[in-house]
Amino acid sequence: MSEPLTREQAWDLVREWTASESLRRHMLAVEAAMRAYAGRLGGDEETWGLVGLLHDLDYERHPDLETGHPRVALAELEARGFSTEVMRAIASHADFLEVSRDSPMEKALFAVDELCGFLMACAYVRPQGIHGMTPKSVKKKMKTPAFAAAIDREELRHGAEALDVDFDEHVAFVIAALEARSGALALDGAEAPTATGS
Repeated sequence: MSEPLTREQAWDLVREWTASESLRRHMLAVEAAMRAYAGRLGGDEETWGLVGLLHDLDYERHPDLETGHPRVALAELEARGFSTEVMRAIASHADFLEVSRDSPMEKALFAVDELCGFLMACAYVRPQGIHGMTPKSVKKKMKTPAFAAAIDREELRHGAEALDVDFDEHVAFVIAALEARSGALALDGAEAPTATGS
């Protein structure tokens, strides 16, 4: 059995399979949140990070949920020697595969996946980006159905409940994880670049 990928090799694979900058940034955001939760929940940071980075590997190439995502990625990762633990976690984030979320890593992936998308959407419409964002402001945006309409608000809350974490605490924790990588995630907002313009 071959050795699973290093983080650098995994990122190369993401870049090979995913042309969309926004999808790449989403995967980097979920990686950051998963690494943060690994530290908090006693998980292996490298393993949790790889699960976050690779969870949507095939989404751009194989978006059909009936036959594609995440099945194609799972087959690829299995061939590359990834553990059952990693494969199960990635499979469990897709409700339609009906893989139960049992481990802390599986629950964390579900809890941060859609939340990362929502927080990034919030950051993109704020002049300061993610800096200074609070759970209160995030919950206010959640009450606007037209904002990031594809994201299920109940799913956001359910993810925190499954982790047994207070929702506000969960939101603040993931904001902090993304803020620590704000440059790579393009979440710094427009204020600073505008101030240094011509």
